[in-house]
Amino acid sequence: MSFKSLGLSEPLLRAISKKGYEIPSPIQAKAIPPVLEGKDVLASAQTGTGKTAGFTLPLLHLLSENPKEKYRPIRALILTPTRELAAQVYANVKEYSEFLNLRSTVVFGGVNQKPQAAKIRQGVDILVATPGRLIDLENQGLLSLKRVEIFVLDEADRMLDMGFLRDIERVMKLMPDKRQNLMFSATFSKDIKKLAYTILNNPVQVEATPENTAVEIIEQKVYRVAKGKKTGLIIKLISEGNWKQVLVFNRTKHGANKLCKNMISAGISAAAIHGNKSQGARTKALAGFKNGSVRVLVATDIAARGLDIPLLPHVINFELPNISEDYVHRIGRTGRAGASGEAISLVSADETSFLRDIEKLIDMKIDVEVVEGFEPDPNASREPIKQGQGRSQTRSRNSSQRNSGNSKNSNRNQSRRRSDNRG
Repeated sequence: MSFKSLGLSEPLLRAISKKGYEIPSPIQAKAIPPVLEGKDVLASAQTGTGKTAGFTLPLLHLLSENPKEKYRPIRALILTPTRELAAQVYANVKEYSEFLNLRSTVVFGGVNQKPQAAKIRQGVDILVATPGRLIDLENQGLLSLKRVEIFVLDEADRMLDMGFLRDIERVMKLMPDKRQNLMFSATFSKDIKKLAYTILNNPVQVEATPENTAVEIIEQKVYRVAKGKKTGLIIKLISEGNWKQVLVFNRTKHGANKLCKNMISAGISAAAIHGNKSQGARTKALAGFKNGSVRVLVATDIAARGLDIPLLPHVINFELPNISEDYVHRIGRTGRAGASGEAISLVSADETSFLRDIEKLIDMKIDVEVVEGFEPDPNASREPIKQGQGRSQTRSRNSSQRNSGNSKNSNRNQSRRRSDNRG
């Protein structure tokens, strides 16, 4: 099967060829035809499967068939949970629309809104946005969604996890009832299916991989280790393995900062990326990681979906996530586009139940090793870490400490809005 056989226009085929792609991925082959037919689509695809092109290409095809050149209202809205993912999707839209007479832009929090508003005033066909900044701009009368023809909800499961349900419902009310809806999610959980029922109209359901299945090509390994020896072990693994590009996941922002400092003290170039970092710092850290000046990028789960890092060889869970599905999203940053990858988890006694839940989710036992000198503590409690150290409560606690910007809504709405700014 070729991209041409899917029915895409010649300008799009030129852009695809320029990027070096020849054969559509499974999710692209399954999703593009029903989108081109104007149908609503509910798609399940893990990271690294080419899902962004799965909705971007047919969306651009449909809009270009009926151009609005004089006055350009927002005709397509792509809603994403995080800044990094929004920037990544926008980059894809720009690349694929190179030979089309379509305009696009992206809006997200954490940066000055004036350039974003100015771009929208000039007229754009496609808007990529995170929920908080989108609603802020609409509240100020700086954009209108009344002419949206196609709505894409990307990473829908992450949207729900980050508490954006009410924002999604509000955005839905700002758009016309008659429109095409596309919803992409890594999982088809009960909550996702419930949300899909409220958004989609007789959707075509497509899947690229079995639900909740980890990428099989990824080599997964667990090191059992005492909690206090994790830092020493991770430095040993990276140094002795001479690993040049390692993405490390930590459960909290404070923990990410602390680990990053310890890495630097050990002579390993490292940077942290999380919600308390400014957008400029996050962009700089990611750029350094991609160009090789930063060997280790220490991230919280907010980065699990939005980072586009080709051929990433190593992912390390310094701490296991307390939500099993996040493990799949974390390790999905490696082993992309058919490349091999390695995912390592450092597991202390109090994470035993997390490991058990993860193995149940992916339906496999992960190989376990113990490194001499870094053995687990036989006397340590196997009680799970307190929930206050988990992601959701950490997010809620930190959100209340950030300034409220232009929002005049309730504290709950401000907290949810600031959650977007962290994304």
